[in-house]
Amino acid sequence: MSKPKNPFACFHSSPEVIRMVVMLYVRFPLSLRNVEDLLFECGIHHCQETVRLWWNRFGPMFAADIWGHPLPTGDRLASD
Repeated sequence: MSKPKNPFACFHSSPEVIRMVVMLYVRFPLSLRNVEDLLFECGIHHCQETVRLWWNRFGPMFAADIWGHPLPTGDRLASD
């Protein structure tokens, strides 16, 4: 039986840092540059393109973890 592939394997940052960056960008009305500045103040040096890459790659995965089911692709989400 093979182990599931780690989605963070090819990145040099820890999964905790990646999750924090994506959640900062999603949760608060911050631009990519603002997230980059906040990271710099915390001693973490990543450019805004890295933040954008992480958001594109891990955002849907984190959202599926939060909501408990995979997001449908190409569909609109219904709101209450």
